[in-house]
Formats: sequence, C-alpha cells, structure tokens
Amino acid sequence: MSDHSIEIQHWDIFCRIVDNYGDIGVCWRLAKQLSAEYGLDVRLWVDDLISARKLLPALNTDVQTQTQQGVEIRHWQSAFSFDAVADVVIEAFGCELPENYLLAMAETQPVWLNLEYLSAESWVEQYHLQPSPHPRLPLKKTFFFPGFTQKTGGLLRERGLLPERDVFQHQRTADLLTGTHAALRVSLFCYPFAPVRQLLTCMAQSARPVECLIPQTGIMDEVCGFFGITTALTAGQQRKAGNLTAKILPFLSQADYDRLLWSCDLNFVRGEDSWIRAIWAGRPFIWQPYRQDDEAHLVKLDAFLDRYLKAEDGLKACELSAAEALAACHHAWSRGALEPHHWQQLMQHLPTLDSHAQRRSEDWAALPDLAAKLVIFCRNSL
Repeated sequence: MSDHSIEIQHWDIFCRIVDNYGDIGVCWRLAKQLSAEYGLDVRLWVDDLISARKLLPALNTDVQTQTQQGVEIRHWQSAFSFDAVADVVIEAFGCELPENYLLAMAETQPVWLNLEYLSAESWVEQYHLQPSPHPRLPLKKTFFFPGFTQKTGGLLRERGLLPERDVFQHQRTADLLTGTHAALRVSLFCYPFAPVRQLLTCMAQSARPVECLIPQTGIMDEVCGFFGITTALTAGQQRKAGNLTAKILPFLSQADYDRLLWSCDLNFVRGEDSWIRAIWAGRPFIWQPYRQDDEAHLVKLDAFLDRYLKAEDGLKACELSAAEALAACHHAWSRGALEPHHWQQLMQHLPTLDSHAQRRSEDWAALPDLAAKLVIFCRNSL
C-alpha cells in the first residue's frame, strides 16, 4: 500500500557488500519497503551483483541496470556514471560515495544520510540525526542510527510483517496439534568462528530430540567435521548423532528465511539483518555479533541484552532466572565457550523465554519503524 500523502521522491541507496550479507540484506529490505509502502522511486547501487544474487535469485549479474520488485538496481562500478542525483541519498554503513556523484550533489543539495549499523548502546541516541559538514564541499551529511528507542531511527519492519507472522505461526501450531512433532526445532545461522561443534554436541546430548535446520553458509566445514564427514553436505541431506537430526537447507531468500525463523522454537542468528528478523519472529534466539577488536562486540551484546531482558521505558523485564540463562548462553556462544550446562539451562527456561520474546517483539513493534522515520525526516528536510 502506498502513502500518497507525500510526493514521489527519487532516492538513491548506495551499498557495498563487504564480507557477509548483512549490508545488502538491510539495504534490499529497506529499498523494497520504501518503494512498496511509500511509492518512492528507489535506485539501489550495489558493487557486487554476484554476492547480491544470493538474496535476489532473479538478479541478472550480466545486466548493469534492472528492476526487481519495484526497485531499480544499478551495478556500482569503479567507472561510475549516473544520469541525475536523487532527492535523497543514503550512504549505507559509511560506504563512501563516488567522487563525481559528490560533486554533483554539491550542485543540487539533496538530503544526504549516512545509515549506520544497529546498536543498542546508549550513545546512539546522542548521535542520531547529528549533522556532519563535508570537509571540502558545501554539503551536510546527517547520521541516521537505527535503534530500540523513540529517540533513535527505529528498526526495519514492513507494515504487514507481524500480522503475516501471526497467521503463519497460528497455522503451524494447528498443524502440530494434529501431528506428533516432539522435536525441538532450531535454526542455525552464524559466523564460522562460532563454536558450532560444541553446539551440535549439546544438541546431540539433549534430553529432548532436536531438529537443527542449517542453511548452506560458511559453517559447513564445521558441521561436516562434527559428523566426521570428508565430503561436503548439500541441501536436502541430513545426518543424525544422538538426539540430534541436522538438516541442510539451501541458502534461503529473505522471505523464506523469515518463515524459517517463524517456524522454529529457537533461532541462532548473526550480524544485523537476521538479528532484526529474529526479534520480529517472536521466538527465543541467540545472537552472535560480528567479532571486533578489543572485544567491542561483547559491549554491544551486553547493551542489547540489557534492553531486551530488563525493564525499561515501561517495558516488562524477563523473569530473572530465565534472563540469566539466556544471557549466559549468549556470552558462551560469542566467546566460543559453550558448554552442555548452558544448553540445559536454556532448555529449562525456554517456555518463559518464548513468552518474553513474543512480548518484546510486540513492544518494539509499537514504535515507529526505520522506513517511516526516514520518510518523515526527509519529507521535513526537502
């Protein structure tokens, strides 16, 4: 549904794919939402079409300009050419705009935003919407920080996402009631440096049968190592060990990945895009932040756990022993020190954590979403 209360504007979103899929995942979701919900003319510049195709299977990597789901996708090449500067320019995650485009911006003066990475740290509120003059050109860039409070840029969330989730989960619950599905269903999406073998060991030793669904990513060597397999596992294959059944999935589209998260009892996620989608799934999850020097990622982890588990701005806290079990498992996972007792305590408190996950998802969905805040800010700035 388009919002016809604003004039159609031309937006350019610039995205560099660094080493994972979080950057393109966030940019592609945002571009689609701005086009579908606000009727905006969105052009997404991507430097690596081959990597982008993992999330956009219909993308033609041999074509420099194409339209997918209402969004014009342009190949961002070193020899950069363009026809016109957009009304709104989003520099995603400090990717640095082409020099000739910057020079043209100095003539047209568009709204220029630097979309930052998501963080729950308290300083985000202070720096959200802070201006930054260009050192050489008569241009001003505004920092736009996504976040978990009213004083930040909000979280990426389409208008119909939670109602769609609720219908899906209601149907799955009805299906389970007519069957005999007793296994705990877990999705596993993480960085290769996660303690994957330790986790699979915990699942194999679990008192309850575990069905672990693993999309094909960079952790497949660890999975094969756990099962003592020398040849690569492929999509559709499965292996068993103790009470664990591991099923290999293909690399999923964003819509299919959402449904995977919705269908699981517990989700392991990483980075930014899958982290946000796990929140909206309303299911317990373990988040693995991207590893940084001096263990800065653990500071980000603690900041998030504080907002997710504790009482804040009228939001209800998670029951203490369940919160402690979830936090301990998060830390053990991110530190590479996962032990069977972490898993056992997590399982003990899973019903409580499930209720809390549903509640916190609804809490944060009551706040304005990222796209809405971007549109309002730019409408007031043009």
